[in-house]
Order: sequence, then C-alpha cells, then structure tokens
Amino acid sequence: MRVEKLKKELLTRDECTAMRGIAILAIMLHNYCHFIGSIVKENEYQFFASHNEGLWQVLTHPDALLPVHLLSYFGHYGVPVFLFLSGFGLVMKYETPSSTPPRERGAFQFVKYHYLKLLRMLIVGFTLFVVVDIMTPGRFQYHWDNIIAQLLMYINVLPNPDKIIWPGIYWFFGLMIELYIVYRLLIYRQQSWVVVVLIAVCWLLQVFCDPEGETLNRFRYNAIGGILPFGLGIIAGRYVERLSCCLSRWTWAGIALLVSLLIFVMCFHYQSWLWIPVLIIIGTIALVKAMPSPLLNLSVWFGSISAAMFVAHPIARKLFITVAWRQDIYDGLMLYVVVTIALSWAVKKVIDQIPSPKL
Repeated sequence: MRVEKLKKELLTRDECTAMRGIAILAIMLHNYCHFIGSIVKENEYQFFASHNEGLWQVLTHPDALLPVHLLSYFGHYGVPVFLFLSGFGLVMKYETPSSTPPRERGAFQFVKYHYLKLLRMLIVGFTLFVVVDIMTPGRFQYHWDNIIAQLLMYINVLPNPDKIIWPGIYWFFGLMIELYIVYRLLIYRQQSWVVVVLIAVCWLLQVFCDPEGETLNRFRYNAIGGILPFGLGIIAGRYVERLSCCLSRWTWAGIALLVSLLIFVMCFHYQSWLWIPVLIIIGTIALVKAMPSPLLNLSVWFGSISAAMFVAHPIARKLFITVAWRQDIYDGLMLYVVVTIALSWAVKKVIDQIPSPKL
C-alpha cells in the first residue's frame, strides 16, 4: 500500500504535515538556544566567518552543550521547509484541474485573502506576546509606525529590520505576503522557466554581496532571500508525478545522512551556503519518508499545531529564557518546550474561533 501510494505522490498530505512538524520544532528550539549568550550563533541573514569558527570549535571540543550549539546554528533552517511547503501547497490548491483559479477574483482579492489568513495567527500571537513583554523584564520599546508595519506585514522592507521586528520570528509574515504577491503576479499559470529565472536572479543578487554586509541582510529578510525554497516548492508541485518514486525506507535514510554531511561541508563556504536550503528540503523529505510510523505520527501531530506554535513560542521564550541566562540551560529548555506545547494548543483554540476569510 505504501509503495503504490508513493508511485502517485511525491509527498502525501501526512508527510507534508510531518515536514511542518519537524520545521516548527527546529525553529522553536533554535529561537531559544540562540538567545543564550555563550552558545554558537547561526548564519541566517548574513554569513559570519566567526560563527563558523565557533561551530568548528564546539565540534572539535564537544561538551554537554553540543546539542544546544547545533540547534542554535542549524535550527533556523526550518524556515526554508515552510517556504517550500507554501509553494508546493499553492500549486496543489490553485493549479490542479479541480482547483478554483485565483485569477477569477483578481490579484488584490488573492493577496487580501492570504493576508487575512496570516493575520488570524499574527494578531493572536502578537497580542499575547505584547502583554507578556510588558509584564516581564527587558520590555521592548515599540513605536506606533512599526506596530502598524508589523500588522500590515510590510515591516521587512523598512531599514534595520532586525532591530524593529519584535519578536524577531514575526518577520516571516512579511516575507510570506511578498511571496504571495510574487506568486500571483509573476508565477501563477506562467511557465516554470519563469520560476527558474526568478531563482537565478535572486541568487545573483546575493552572490556579489558582502557576506557580512547590510545589503545581504536586507535581501534575506525579504523575498529575494526566500524565493529559492519557495520556487522549488512551485516546481515540485508542478512536476509531482515525474518526481514521484518508490525508494525503500533505508534508501531514504541513506539520502538523509548523505545530505546532512553535505550541509555540514557547505555551511563553511559563502557561495555553497546560499544553496543549503535545497539540501535542507531534500533532507527533510528523506527524513519523513524514512521515519517509522510512530515517529511520523508524532511529527504529524506537531505539524497540525505548527501555525499556533509559530506564534506562541516567542511568548514562552520570553518567560523562560532567564532560566538559561542563570546557566540552568537544559532546565530552562525543558520548561520552555513543555509550556510552548501547552500554550500552542490553547492558542490554536483561540485562532480557530476567528472566522476564516473567503476567497
């Protein structure tokens, strides 16, 4: 039964949900670990040689905090997985024979619909976070124009995004709005070579940037930095039947291991670092296909609450990061995980009470 299904589908619905579960767990754990001062920092928006030197140091001289270092450095790669699944999902929703073409409603209606879907999550998480932020030490100084920019999801294009977006993870909402606009205006019902050209152009814009410069930082906060995994999702969705295969679970496990080794090698060089999201996506697909059923089912469950967990985990982090700052790192991490899961379940109940928009 499993083999026959894989012949028809590159990714089943459960496998897509499991990929979301893996991605949100990586992001959630990363966003706690990288806030700890002594832990190795990631190369997400810029490429810092010093961060790679720190990674090499902890790998060659491992200690009890090695898992925390690895989560801090690599956990942010859950974001490309979400972008891939977003592109893949748009094709499945709007470009299959049974789908409703968004062109019938117009570009503005299409973007408005997806904005309101994102706003259902953002408004709940942002409201709760602001309340907690005000009541706990280290209150962020919000400005009214940045609050509007956050709620309207154009804050990514403003100067110094890493200093005005708080909590920082909410930059993703602005990125998704940009990609929805790109999809509707430039990609929808266009030939796939258009997607390839967009990927190539966005890659070239980053190739010649200063790896530690502000230009690259701005690019990667916006659609230029996200078009690679998003575009791969579009292409995968369009060629899903040709990409389908029936490899064994052990073969997929071997692919996941090989890809993990390649990711490690590529993260030390700027030009190859730009292409790591491709391997992250392949590795995550291989991982879910290699998983035994109990682990796959657990990942599916986390994927089912991934939207709520995305907006809820900064709240739990603000409450429990002080435990890690007192050097009780694993104590704080465990409390953070437990509270995040419970809080995500509650936040999902609230989000579900908000009426869904109609296209």
